[in-house]
Amino acid sequence: MMQNDSLVAAVDLGSNSFHMLIARVSDGQVQVIDRMKEMVRLAGGLQADGSLAEEAMERGVACLTRFGQRVSGMPRGSVRIVGTNTLRAAKNGAEFIKRGEKAIGHPIEIIAGREEARLVYLGVSRSEIPIDGDRLVVDIGGGSTELILGKGITPFKMESVPIGCVALMRDFFPDGVFDAARLEHAKNRAELELSPYKMAYLKSGWTQAMGSSGTARSLATVIKANGWGDGAITKEGLARIQAAVLKAGSLSALKLSGLSEDRKPVFVGGLIAMQAIFAALEIKQMLVSDGALREGLVFDWLDRDDHDDIRIATVRRLQRLFTVDVRHADRVAKTAADLLAQVAPAWGLDCHPESIDAPRYAVWLDIAARLHEIGLAVSHSGFHHHGAYILSYADMPGLTRPAQMIIASLVHTHRRKFKLQRFDEVDERLREQIVRLSAVLRLAVLLHRDRSPRPNLSRVKLEAGADNLHVSFPDGWLKTRPLTRVDLELEQSYLAMANIRLSFA
Repeated sequence: MMQNDSLVAAVDLGSNSFHMLIARVSDGQVQVIDRMKEMVRLAGGLQADGSLAEEAMERGVACLTRFGQRVSGMPRGSVRIVGTNTLRAAKNGAEFIKRGEKAIGHPIEIIAGREEARLVYLGVSRSEIPIDGDRLVVDIGGGSTELILGKGITPFKMESVPIGCVALMRDFFPDGVFDAARLEHAKNRAELELSPYKMAYLKSGWTQAMGSSGTARSLATVIKANGWGDGAITKEGLARIQAAVLKAGSLSALKLSGLSEDRKPVFVGGLIAMQAIFAALEIKQMLVSDGALREGLVFDWLDRDDHDDIRIATVRRLQRLFTVDVRHADRVAKTAADLLAQVAPAWGLDCHPESIDAPRYAVWLDIAARLHEIGLAVSHSGFHHHGAYILSYADMPGLTRPAQMIIASLVHTHRRKFKLQRFDEVDERLREQIVRLSAVLRLAVLLHRDRSPRPNLSRVKLEAGADNLHVSFPDGWLKTRPLTRVDLELEQSYLAMANIRLSFA
């Protein structure tokens, strides 16, 4: 848990701009003491081959170097940095993360689209006055738009749609020239992306629509500054802005009261995205919130117990969806936890819950144990492959993208041949520990192969050396379980593939 009177920083590496919020947390209250923002336009550097251009990478790293000066004195674990759509999509995103972490001096994590949506909703709902009824939150970023429906501080429908202000400008207005046909074409494309979600959102309905982040704020500011409304975003206000854009005809000629020079290069892309959302979801008016992703990160810190609940709910949802044998999974998870506790000090698998960015080995092992048979819903043949695929691509609120890939790798390697290339998606700095964690899971699964409801494993002991494991059984235990002995002998050859020597007695 976060200590009282803590100083924390939340950094949002958006596709358009990078934001940093520094806050003091005291007695459960958040006091913002500093904000920084730079227009980096990372999405504008996404090339045809899916990689980030060097120029865009340099802009981002330079920004993080400046941010790094502000957080240089803050302890590890008090700074949380998340990457969103563009870093999710970029082929060379890992290279940017490596350079960015060196620049700012703290770890960077990539979050999935729905996790981003959850955090955005948390930031908005905790920043606004509670309402009766449901709230729709719309967050238009540089590369994606998050649509969230929720009640109170709890979201119940979340989508991340691939439309954003930078991407629309790059794809439809690279020369900065505007005409009615091009605007209509861009709007139609945006509505096409929204079409799969339209009916579900309209059916749910909402009491209040709320916009967050720069696009919504800039549109509301321009509408008010030009006397076209009172500060809310309306269909009529958006139409007035479009008329002004068409009259200007180009980015260089566009001049609107309330439009900053920083926002101007992506403003029309944001306008198109918002018009498409208003049309698809039949919105009449949208208010604008001061809360967004970075505020959500801080509140998520504050609500760590709730965050654990979200993760538990994610596991239970997947267990139900894929008809996992929950009782068996619980038994495997308990044994895995017991074995981990015995080898954690020797193998460097200790957890440090006080640090938000510390490796959470026990959590990852627990989730993998509870979901290791998820692939059986597809086929028994190669079910570890199916399970890993499902977990690589499933929406898993409460988990970062790297954590999700770690869990997928654990499930992929929990049985049969122990192929080290299955850990290629794991951060190389954690790879050795995750290989060891997989060895623990493999033993837990092996010991429960008979699926006995009363496995009698309390006296089984596990010891670890630098490159070896030794399992000690009570006297006579293995004599009554000859199949387990055969499995252990086979496991010796499998673990040897990872240079781990297994012995047992």
